[in-house]
Amino acid sequence: MNVLLDTNVLTRLAQPGPLQSQLAADATDAVRKRGDVPCVVPQVLYEFWVVATRPVAMNGLGLPAIQAGAELAVIESLFPLLPDTATVYTEWRRLVTAYQVSGKNAHDARLVAAMTVHGLTHLLTFNTGDFARYPGVKAIDPAALLSPPAP
Repeated sequence: MNVLLDTNVLTRLAQPGPLQSQLAADATDAVRKRGDVPCVVPQVLYEFWVVATRPVAMNGLGLPAIQAGAELAVIESLFPLLPDTATVYTEWRRLVTAYQVSGKNAHDARLVAAMTVHGLTHLLTFNTGDFARYPGVKAIDPAALLSPPAP
């Protein structure tokens, strides 16, 4: 099964040091170890670029464009890239209308649209609540993926 990686997982992978960076790496490894394939869609790469090149003072990574490009090349080498299609737009349009999505949440709806088009049901993200409105989407927090199962 393919598991979509959210932008916030990718940005943590590129940000060595913080606890969530190791958590993102461990969770991505756990996805692979259970036989699943962590993958990306173009939108998470666009969003990664925005965060990577935004100044640290504005909640970004503060990377120069050349370094952000190198980080993108690493991401592209590690994770399969599922293509954008016209069907993704059609599904996004259906979702934002059906769920009355507005503002920044429309970005999340686009990820859900890509997941739907590509037959994905699981998303690794630090923001699981952002996807609660979408039935059929299982948003997994990296910490929950690494926690031992309840007895």
